[in-house]
Amino acid sequence: MEVEVYTVQGKKTGRKVTLDESIFGIEPNDHAIYLDVKQHMANRRQGTHATLEKSMVSGSTRKLHRQKGTGGSRKGSIKNPLFRGGARIFGPQPRDYNFKLNRKLKKLARTSALTYKVKDNGLTVVEDFSFDTPKTKNVTGLLKSFQMENKKVLFVIPEANENLMLSSRNLKKVRITRARDLNTYEILDAACLLVTENSVREIEKSYLQESVNPNNP
Repeated sequence: MEVEVYTVQGKKTGRKVTLDESIFGIEPNDHAIYLDVKQHMANRRQGTHATLEKSMVSGSTRKLHRQKGTGGSRKGSIKNPLFRGGARIFGPQPRDYNFKLNRKLKKLARTSALTYKVKDNGLTVVEDFSFDTPKTKNVTGLLKSFQMENKKVLFVIPEANENLMLSSRNLKKVRITRARDLNTYEILDAACLLVTENSVREIEKSYLQESVNPNNP
């Protein structure tokens, strides 16, 4: 499929770029997307939560009263979870929430997300550009040209660009990522994708390379 290429002023260049159907035009798989986003969110969890269990609470271990004959319940010590200040029953402990997903499934999820963006007209291809100096107004002017000032925007660039990163760091709804670092969560979280021409080629190159050599890290 072919899409228009725009200038940074939001005007058509008269050129078109061809998007690989195997990446931008597949049959989307919603379950693959769900699993990939679930893994991404799980990997972001610190897992440092902890509560005090019975062996960790400070306090006397003396039995409060005799086992039977009082008419009340049995209580082992002041650290009993039923008392205020006592232990917590089966409370959360530090753990790792990461889980494994197959490489092919993650690729299917990313291509499904890209396909949805193309179908919803949420992907715009921009000619390659760079800023001479880091200025926030450079990015805001570009967003204004595409009428995206109040939308979540994800810039996809071929390589790290310091001036672009510095120009956008004060804009809460703008994120920058390299083509090879694209993930399903970022694609779906953004309302619009602004992809440079070279980034399209980098995306296709990295995804096709995965297909040829699935053992790459």
